[in-house]
Amino acid sequence: MALGHSPIQLFRVWARRPALARAIAGWGSYYFSRRSALTVRQRELVIDRTTALCGADYEWAVHVTTFAEKAGLDAAQLTSLARGLPTDGCWDGADRAVLEAVDELHSTFDLADDTWTRLVDVVGEDGALDLVLVCGWYHAISFAVRALRLPLEPGTAPLSAH
Repeated sequence: MALGHSPIQLFRVWARRPALARAIAGWGSYYFSRRSALTVRQRELVIDRTTALCGADYEWAVHVTTFAEKAGLDAAQLTSLARGLPTDGCWDGADRAVLEAVDELHSTFDLADDTWTRLVDVVGEDGALDLVLVCGWYHAISFAVRALRLPLEPGTAPLSAH
């Protein structure tokens, strides 16, 4: 459940296929539990940037509305995530390393050795693995919400609003 009401549209789509819904719930619950090596902020940087790069308004809007405050993301950072760069002045070195990794994964489907090293310095080896997988997962989610043409949830705003 998200946004404080009945299940969001994406979850209702998955519920049409119970086995799929169970499998997805298992994957998602890992990243939204304390078992993940990423902090809430790091996780949301990965998800928000990935969904922005994929142009997935629906998923972007759900995450920003639900988690931006919990992740400590301010308006300038949300604007940068939506259409800026990891080098924007609103990011510290740790956030920048996370965002550079996300951007590089998105554009090359790989990480250069120096990018990996900077990322591990910030999030550790377990966090780097989690980042790669959550980034890939939200590419898949972005593909789904775009292909399904899911309209925004009530009370959320698209990428262009940031």
